Amino acid sequence: MRFFDPESRPKYGWRARGYAIIFETDTRAGMLFDITLLGVILLSIIVVSLETVQGLAASQVKSLRITEWVLTGLFTVEYIARIVVVKDKRRYVLSLMGLVDLIALLPTYLSLLFLDAQALQIIRALRLLRVFRVLELGPLADEGSSLVRALLASRHKIMVFMATMLIVVVIQGALLYFIEHQINPGFSSIPRSIYWAIVTLTTVGYGDIAPVSVPGQFIASLLMLFGYGIIAVPTGIVGAEVALAELIRRRMGSEAEQVVLPSPAGVDPSNCAGGVPASAIVGGPAHANVTTQERD
Repeated sequence: MRFFDPESRPKYGWRARGYAIIFETDTRAGMLFDITLLGVILLSIIVVSLETVQGLAASQVKSLRITEWVLTGLFTVEYIARIVVVKDKRRYVLSLMGLVDLIALLPTYLSLLFLDAQALQIIRALRLLRVFRVLELGPLADEGSSLVRALLASRHKIMVFMATMLIVVVIQGALLYFIEHQINPGFSSIPRSIYWAIVTLTTVGYGDIAPVSVPGQFIASLLMLFGYGIIAVPTGIVGAEVALAELIRRRMGSEAEQVVLPSPAGVDPSNCAGGVPASAIVGGPAHANVTTQERD
């Protein structure tokens, strides 16, 4: 799968064998390598999570820290091995999974300079995406690609929608500020009022700010009802693009399944079935008439 494979396999030699083990799952060694890697990643996530638990004894914290450095060393060796076995090293390093592999290593080394960087090691959970390759979930990857294409196709509509929502919350926030700021300390500024409008429009409703005047409560009620109505807008936009992409994919698949009947040996391939052009079988009667007229 292109998402995981940098498509930079050496043609022969020990690097080709190493590439098959590290980047592919067709062999038993490659499958075992990926399963072991996923297990080590899970262990690393557990260790990082346990390090944040309060009340652990000093000896336990020290053991967890040593384990984390050992796992980081293994990940470093693995990352270097990936660079060594690929033919185009730059292509792997700049690929998505190559960047994820690198970023997963940095927090541990940065913790030598910044203690708080240790918690960023949880980003290694992104490496669990490799489970899709181990399980060979190709159809899921294809569906994910369809969803990404649908999002990209609808990006202009979503941008217009977001710009409209931004205008709405700015106007509503400014309006509530002028209504409430003298009697309600929660609406102390227009930016804070815009924050209230965003929370209200998205139907989150933290409750930390609420209008107290009758006009303010009336506007808030309209904004909440409006918020319920707009939830369906981005869903409908993306859903329509997904449905259109699925329709196109199925139509192209059905056209690819059409089979042209082979002509008997010694017969002109342009003719079959008693002089009827082969294109008539695929294109239908209308196409056959056009082809016949061209031949005449």
